[in-house]
This record gives sequence, C-alpha cells and structure tokens, in this order.
Amino acid sequence: MTELQSEQTGCAGCGVKLQTESSEKLGYVPPQALERTPVICQRCFRIKNYNESSGITLNHDDFLKLLSHVGHTKSLVVNIVDIFDFEGSLISGLPRFVGDNPVVLCVNKIDLLPKVTNFNKIVNWVRKQAKDFGIKVVEVVLCSAKQNMGFDRVIAALDEHRGGRDIYVVGATNVGKSTLINRLIRDYSDLDSELTTSQYPGTTLDLVKIPMEDGTFIIDTPGIVYPHRLTELVNKQDLQKLMPDKPVKPLVFQLNERQTVFFGSLVRFDFVQGARQSFTFFVSNGMGVHRTKLDKADELYDEHKGELLAPPSREALELLPKLTKHPVRIPKGKLYDVSISGLGWIKVNSDVGADLMIHAPKGVKVAVRDSII
Repeated sequence: MTELQSEQTGCAGCGVKLQTESSEKLGYVPPQALERTPVICQRCFRIKNYNESSGITLNHDDFLKLLSHVGHTKSLVVNIVDIFDFEGSLISGLPRFVGDNPVVLCVNKIDLLPKVTNFNKIVNWVRKQAKDFGIKVVEVVLCSAKQNMGFDRVIAALDEHRGGRDIYVVGATNVGKSTLINRLIRDYSDLDSELTTSQYPGTTLDLVKIPMEDGTFIIDTPGIVYPHRLTELVNKQDLQKLMPDKPVKPLVFQLNERQTVFFGSLVRFDFVQGARQSFTFFVSNGMGVHRTKLDKADELYDEHKGELLAPPSREALELLPKLTKHPVRIPKGKLYDVSISGLGWIKVNSDVGADLMIHAPKGVKVAVRDSII
C-alpha cells in the first residue's frame, strides 16, 4: 500500500480513514490527490464536484454497528429494496436500529415485472411482507431507477414524511441505492457548502453527510453485501446474465412429479412429489433453462455443467460454493412462491401442494412466501 504523504489520516469530508490501495473500498484517495489540502476521499470528491455518489459496500454486522445511533436521532430512513430479490435485499435487523423513526420503503426495479402486473397488488404485498419482517413503513413507493419511473413520487414521499429531519438512505448492493442518492443530491443538496465530518463516538465512520438547502442532511450509507444473494457470488460476466435488464418473460412448465429444471448450472429445481401441475419461473431472460427427468439430473449435471448447463463456465463454477439441497414443502390451499435470492422466484400455480427440492450454492437464501403475482 502506498504510504499516505499527508499527516491527515481521515477524509476532511466524511472522516473515514484514507487509503490508496483499492478504489472499491471506503476511504480511497488517488496518490496524486494527497498533495491537495484538505484531502478528501474519492467518494466525497465525486459528491462535491460531480453531484454524484458512488457505490461502496459494507458487510451486515459492520453496517448495523455503523447505524446503531440512528434510533437516537430524529431522521427519516429510506430503505431501498429490489423487487426481483425482495427477501434477499431486505435489511435484516432494520427495526432494531431505526427506533421510532419513520421508514419509507422504495421498491426498485419494477420495470422488470411483466407488463400486465397489477401494481396496487404489489404495494399491498410489499406492505404485508414488510410487516411480517417487523418493519413498520409509512409509505411504500414503487420505482425504477433505470427507467426513471416513480422518482417524482419518491421525492414527494420524502417531502411529506421527513418533517425537517435528516434522511438516511440504506440498501444492499445492486438495488439502485446510488441512483436514488444521486437524484436526491440533484434535488435537495446545497453543494456550495463543504461536506461535513460526521464522526460518531465508538464507530468507524463510513457515512457521507450531504448538506441540503434547509440545513439538514442526506446521509449516504455504504451498500450492504449479503453473501446469501447469488448475485454476490458470481463473476461480473455471469452477473449480467443473472440480473434482468428488461421485463422478464415468465416461463410456464407443466410438470409431472420427478421432473427437474436446471437454471444454467447455478440452481436446480426438483419436483419430487405431487399431482401434475404448472410452475411459472420468473428469472432473467438471459438465463439458460433446461428440463429433464429427476432420475437423470445428477448425470446430466456432472457431464454438462458449465457447457450445456450454463452460465457459469466450468472454470467459474469451480470458484462457487457447491450446490446444497433445500427441501421445500408447499402446503395445500394457498398459492405460494419459492424465492431464490439473486435468481428470481418460482410461482406454484396450483393449491394442491407439492414436495420440492431446491439445489443452490451453499449459503444462498431460499424462502417460501405468499405469491407476489
């Protein structure tokens, strides 16, 4: 690591410890910028000079430590989640640190849902899911950062609920947090003011406080890395195939028991037992899907993983955790989804019940939930 040439060891903008080793980590400053006075990290530099925030990441435990003080402030918390990976992108532990502060839940990437989607139903579904997770929200706003859909409503919701409070923006990686922060900076910030240090006792400062015109602040928090999301495990090339970039085309399969569906060689779906029924798969249009008999699935995987069954390639597959089994029993009498964090979800289209087996890389989150669509 290049030695810092300045006696200043903390960013003059946000206070984070400066380093010159990795532009992907907090506190990065290019070596040539050390000659400036005062020295600010690249993240603060981009906010101050380009009205733009960059995506920096933090693990979950460090994130909760970082925001342990929020419950003692008067703030509005904006939690951004990915509708395509709702369970995987929700912040577990959010109710513990927000205290009595209001929470606005911004549900991003709604442009990926099928065009016939009933968005009022989605809002009601999100409210119920958030309640089940113990998160009390004052408003659910559907939006698309990529398509610039719903952002006017996001801004209106913040105006309505913040009541002169600071705004904390929180979210996992790849949910569109930086895009929202950048929009807030353009709409609210007064960047003629210097970025201010926000050192809190007992914490490592990884926050950036962006001044607003009314004297309050937008607090930009690092994105949280959740290893239970498949999107955190694959390489960049495969990530492009895994994450949809346009509305998904649902795949409907009529399956008999003891049939298998592969999603590349990343995830395997076994219909182990139950009456013949249909399943709808909501995954990226770029994901390779292959159906076979359960009795032949192991042999097919061993012979064709990383080739016929792709993504990923054989070389990339060697770097991923091995597939582990998740037995799933779908009860009778109600419609359910099986969500696989980072891949998408499977809708069970019948209420007659089924026994399933999901094979996913070790650690990836698999959950049963009420059907979203």
